[in-house]
Amino acid sequence: MRVPSHSINVRLLYVSRAAGPQTTTMTTSILAHAKANNAQQGITGVLCQGQGFFFQVIEGQRSRVNALFRRIAVDARHKDVEVLHYEEIQERLFGQWSMALVHLSVDDPMVRLQHPDFDPYSASGPQVMHQVMDLLAAGQPIELPRA
Repeated sequence: MRVPSHSINVRLLYVSRAAGPQTTTMTTSILAHAKANNAQQGITGVLCQGQGFFFQVIEGQRSRVNALFRRIAVDARHKDVEVLHYEEIQERLFGQWSMALVHLSVDDPMVRLQHPDFDPYSASGPQVMHQVMDLLAAGQPIELPRA
């Protein structure tokens, strides 16, 4: 029996480098756009930024997540965009947020002590997902609730 792709939910984790300085203006722009677009598309997730890179988890219907990722991959604010993990899911981890933001400060003791040499480009998808979950558990994400 074939399952329609619109009924399949996925989780996609990617990493990218900032194409320029990671400014508050850029972050605000990304979050405002994500909140409006993601709520409309039924997409949820979390964006981690800092130390010159982004990593983000996006969840939702497969075709919508894939379309969003294609737009992210050509966004001029990102470079070196790589998918680290992609899976079909039964349940969302970040269903309460159209997008949440976690800052990754080089001075953050959580980042330094638990993951001192963390490099998302050389880590496995599960390792990066573990990092995201650690940061959410110990940090103060800026939450953008689903609209």
